[in-house]
Amino acid sequence: MEYAEKISRFANILKKSTRTFFITGAGISTESGIPDYRSPGSGVWEKVDPVKASSLSSLRKDPAEFYSINLERWIAYENCEPNIAHEVIANLEKLGYIMGTITQNIDSLHKKAGSERVWEVHGHLRTCRCMKCENRYDFFVLSDQVKNGNNPPLCSNCGGILRPDVVLFEDRLNEDFFKASQVLSGCQLLIVAGSSLTVYPVAGLPELSRSLVIINKTPTPWDDQAEIVINKASGQVFSDLMEELGESY
Repeated sequence: MEYAEKISRFANILKKSTRTFFITGAGISTESGIPDYRSPGSGVWEKVDPVKASSLSSLRKDPAEFYSINLERWIAYENCEPNIAHEVIANLEKLGYIMGTITQNIDSLHKKAGSERVWEVHGHLRTCRCMKCENRYDFFVLSDQVKNGNNPPLCSNCGGILRPDVVLFEDRLNEDFFKASQVLSGCQLLIVAGSSLTVYPVAGLPELSRSLVIINKTPTPWDDQAEIVINKASGQVFSDLMEELGESY
């Protein structure tokens, strides 16, 4: 099937569906200047061992090293802006084409773009919390301490170590994941954008939808079960989709 035919079919499937959701992964944010995790040659996890860099045990074992490895990358997200894909998804929600977005990303770009129903199943970098007393703070409280030489960052209430409100390797699932699993009940169309669908349990969510469309630069384990697979950058695909729908973004 040629690309133009795929876009036309995509638009028709989207128009007919009355209960549509997105799942988005790191690939949707690369056009905003954020590297993804698994792309050959450029993925973050090709440069560092994810378990050593971003796991709960690494944070507990050596919190200063944990922040030395991760914080600079996380702080850089603050200066990134939503790209066409984020803007299109936000507009599809406003126009009533989709009911919400389940994202594996911690960059908050869907919210910056104006999406209102977003389930951040791997958490976010807007807040942090104390590992001892659970007091919560804005993320800049953590980042400012480290930038000013106070590493690891400490809770002003009890002196415990602060951690970001993201789901690390070895962490338990957050509440948004369970909410996302519930809202997908009766899902007619699930659009996966920028995710390799290899990280569980999120990679198992497509089984909750009747129909599946996958937009990702590289193949995924779910491609054989999708109605449409487009191996292109999300921005171009969603720009062309909106043109096919006759909508602006």
